[in-house]
Amino acid sequence: MGDCGGEMVVVSIIEDSGNNHDILILRLPTITASQRQSSSSSTTEVATVSARWFTTVTRKMATVGAFGMMLFFHGCSSAEINRKSFPNGFVFGTASSAYQYEGAVKEDGRGPAIWDKFAHTFGKVTDFSNADVAVDQYHLYEGDIQLMKDMGMDAYRFSISWPRIFPNGSGAINQAGIDHYNTLINSLLAHGIEPYVTLYHWDLPEALADRYNGWLDPRIIKDFATYAETCFEKFGDRVKNWMTFNEPHTFTVQGYDVGLQAPGRCSILLRLFCRAGNSATEPYIVAHNVLLSHAAAFDVYKRKYKSKQNGRIGVAFDVMWYVPGSNKTEDIDATQRAQDFQLGWFLDPIMFGDYPSSMRTRVGDRLPRFSKLQSYLLKGSIDFVGINHYTTWYAWHNSTSIIGTLLNDSLADSGSLTLPWKDGKAMGDRANSIWLYIVPEGLRSLLNYVKNKYGNPLVIITENGMDDANSPFISLKNALKDEKRVKYHNDYLTNLLAAIKEDGCNVKGYFAWSLLDNWEWAAGYSSRFGLYFVDYNDKLKRYAKDSAIWFKNFLTSG
Repeated sequence: MGDCGGEMVVVSIIEDSGNNHDILILRLPTITASQRQSSSSSTTEVATVSARWFTTVTRKMATVGAFGMMLFFHGCSSAEINRKSFPNGFVFGTASSAYQYEGAVKEDGRGPAIWDKFAHTFGKVTDFSNADVAVDQYHLYEGDIQLMKDMGMDAYRFSISWPRIFPNGSGAINQAGIDHYNTLINSLLAHGIEPYVTLYHWDLPEALADRYNGWLDPRIIKDFATYAETCFEKFGDRVKNWMTFNEPHTFTVQGYDVGLQAPGRCSILLRLFCRAGNSATEPYIVAHNVLLSHAAAFDVYKRKYKSKQNGRIGVAFDVMWYVPGSNKTEDIDATQRAQDFQLGWFLDPIMFGDYPSSMRTRVGDRLPRFSKLQSYLLKGSIDFVGINHYTTWYAWHNSTSIIGTLLNDSLADSGSLTLPWKDGKAMGDRANSIWLYIVPEGLRSLLNYVKNKYGNPLVIITENGMDDANSPFISLKNALKDEKRVKYHNDYLTNLLAAIKEDGCNVKGYFAWSLLDNWEWAAGYSSRFGLYFVDYNDKLKRYAKDSAIWFKNFLTSG
């Protein structure tokens, strides 16, 4: 393994009893494995300074908590790595979701999902497409499993479609749906691939949206718990890794704050984009019901299934990393708030039993409160933290009132302005998506943040990847040459390895998004994230990109 050197910048905000802030900023070269083995006096000096500084900061922060410390790593160089560079038992896989992959939306008794309605509404999807067929994994799963096997993957993360199991959201079970996932799971295991299953990856049964507005109503907690228990009962003898939700922050904000995803509710910008919704309240109600649904599912698994099935339950959180736009106190504070209103919004209640204090202060009565029993059930209701990480942005304090007036939503509530560039310079090289800038060291910084704030929990990188444009002007031969994606995964994995070996972060798995090009929600087919190219014009044939070949070499060499 090559060493991952570079510079570590530690920013810590210390608050005394008089509410005065002291900002400590220290730049230190990170100490690589080879340096630790060296007897050079300069290395010893750096190590001594590091130890003394961290001891001082830790003592000072003991009275205010460790949440104000953020680590930013710079210049972690690329290294020659492969599977054997990682600890024994580390899991590599690819990730997908039912709605983006399966197709077959009207087959074998599946009920409609909210995304069926949304995608068929004119103007909601960039290329006016829908996922009625997607990449047809419902029928082509055997070939896709062979692709994973050929690459040397250990696991496959996929989601179960709620409306395939309960076409009406609740009530009668659709046996054809049970049969399909039994067949899929059995086929994966027969090929030596471990199933990692997400229960909810955004395809809410339309019946529940029609019946009581879905996630806006607390009745969904019982219905989700019933659905989750059905999956535990039917598949838990073989599935040992579950995620209750995929990216709860994304579907909460995109669906109920800005209205760009299903069900398309919002009130921002004077209701120019949505016919219904309240961006000032609905995101918080939805998030609250999602959290209570997670707690209910975790509770039923712990009480009825864990002792005999020995599985684990996590959540796949969407987490951007944020870097302060300057060293001003207000911008460093705003960076922490940006994280509070993203990861903290969902993980804090699960770890600590309540929302971040910054949310309580800034949202006020619009932020629902947990009862003592709800807080008790939430606290500690997780076996591993799934992290979907793609990019890093800057954050500044938002000192204007314009955003609050025009939006009046969770973004305005955070008081943070986040952008991927400053002073006319982008944070990193851009992928196809306008939000995805390539900043590999952001992953290492994020993992250290999770380690420091949440007590170094078990973490699995449940998604990481980048996209290319789906251009009709690029030949198949050239489309398979995805050198940027190869570098992306190599560099992010290099930083992940450094976080594990240099920093002691407790990470046990990595899932690339995604195995195949697929239907990317509101972006439709305009964006290609796959390790395999899907020819949408020729029977959905799969072709290995250079990144798939790279992963095969990564996983089978050394």
